[in-house]
Amino acid sequence: MRQGEVLRRALLGQWRHAALSAALAASHQGGEVLVPVVIGVVIDQAIVPGDGGALVTWIAVLAAVFVTLSFSFRFSFRAAERASEQAGHELRLELTRRTLDPRGGAESGRLPGELVNVATGDAKRVGAVHVALGAAIASLAGLVAGGLALLWMSVPLGLLVLLGIPPLLGLAHVLGKPLERRSGAEQERAAHASGVAADLIAGLRVLKGIGAERSAVERYRATSRASLAATVRAARAQAWHDGGMLMLTGVFIAIVALVGGRLAVSGDITVGQLVTAVGLAQFLLTPLSLLSWANGEFAQGRASAARIASVLGSPPAVAEGDGVLPQPVRGAVRLREVTCGDGAVRGLSLDVAAGELLGVVTTDPKTATSLLRLLGRAADPESGEVEVDGVPLRTLDPAEIRRVIVVAEHDADLFEGSLLDNVTAASADGMAEKAMAAAAADEVARNLPQGTATVLSERGRSLSGGQRQRVALARALAVDAPVLVLHDPTTAVDAVTEAGIAAGLRKVREGSTTIVVATSPALLAETDRVAFVDGGAVIAEGAHGDLAREHPAYRAAVLF
Repeated sequence: MRQGEVLRRALLGQWRHAALSAALAASHQGGEVLVPVVIGVVIDQAIVPGDGGALVTWIAVLAAVFVTLSFSFRFSFRAAERASEQAGHELRLELTRRTLDPRGGAESGRLPGELVNVATGDAKRVGAVHVALGAAIASLAGLVAGGLALLWMSVPLGLLVLLGIPPLLGLAHVLGKPLERRSGAEQERAAHASGVAADLIAGLRVLKGIGAERSAVERYRATSRASLAATVRAARAQAWHDGGMLMLTGVFIAIVALVGGRLAVSGDITVGQLVTAVGLAQFLLTPLSLLSWANGEFAQGRASAARIASVLGSPPAVAEGDGVLPQPVRGAVRLREVTCGDGAVRGLSLDVAAGELLGVVTTDPKTATSLLRLLGRAADPESGEVEVDGVPLRTLDPAEIRRVIVVAEHDADLFEGSLLDNVTAASADGMAEKAMAAAAADEVARNLPQGTATVLSERGRSLSGGQRQRVALARALAVDAPVLVLHDPTTAVDAVTEAGIAAGLRKVREGSTTIVVATSPALLAETDRVAFVDGGAVIAEGAHGDLAREHPAYRAAVLF
């Protein structure tokens, strides 16, 4: 996707409000042109001849013009702001949909904070193009109206304004190019700094625990300085742009005033027309200044649109599929000679019977991570197939896979809200209580002030590590998916609680397929079978006790 497509969507999506804003703003500029014209008429037709009745009449006309000016300004600005905010909102929704797309890909190469920055700062800047567009159209209307008014009084003055506008706009576009480039770099650096900050805050406890605060501060300081440098460069470009435009408009207005003065001296225009010409020359400063501002907003909007387009146009991590699973889903899982691109899984073959509780032990954490990505179809294998009930995952829609296979990763986060809301986020009917009991999360609730109604802080930081794990496990169990994949769900709980969770897991998942990727003896002892993966492939299978007695490498992996 290109930046032009993003801008087109933003503008066309709110074209009614934008058109209303532009029309009202143009009428406002037309009214501004009428003010010096009416004042000139008052001088020539009322003040110079001393006609009191005409003076009252023209003052009433002038008052009506000001009433129109007030009405058109207020409502044009209201319509422009509405279009701006609504367009930004629609872009944020679109970015959210792309980020949450089951096919993935939007997050590749980006920190979470960067995506947040794009969905907030960049979406707001693109939405603000509506305000700039209305201002630009109104400014052009004002310049044309001013030029026609001057043309009516004097052909040289009118031609000077009408013929001088196009080159002035061309120079404004040239001045805006450096600002566009540097605004894009500024937003990029700011987004990266936000991502690093969010990353560091999320791991603050860990950093403190290992005494790495200084290195973390240095990392953020370097990122922040790079962001500051980009901001200063963008501000410098903004200053050159605004200063250049101010100089151009000042020279232009001075020329108009000079020509008008010479015409008055030569007697080609009246005193009232001279006042009108000077007033119009001063008025022209406003639309020209607005054009300068709008040009800067367009430049920054284009830079932000390019960043939004890069997210919306991110290629999916996996393709859509049109395959259909047999109903009801039994949950038999099969991996056939699977190899993934990172080399962590190489020629892995594994059959998991429907309703089986399987343990998987890996000697390399990277292998466990890759296996989880393959089972949840966050990535497709480089070769081989991953199947559910005989249907290859690569032929299924990712959203359908999420309903059948739930992958609960080790570092799953909780959300701000009550404990019960966290558990029941996607739970099946009647499963919340059973899931909490199986995961020992009911014990966590009993120790909280308001029980399950206790509101947790961001990411569940108000709970201990073991308590968070139990609530996260309860949430995964409550979904009651045909296939559940768990990764190290009990690393932060004590041995007694872990044994209870292992027994509860077997009970609550009876008849459903469960794959536990872990090295916990308590969990592995409850499984029907354990597959030992080393070097990216299954090298041994059997009961936990048998493997622990007969296989030294397995024994080292789970007991030491």
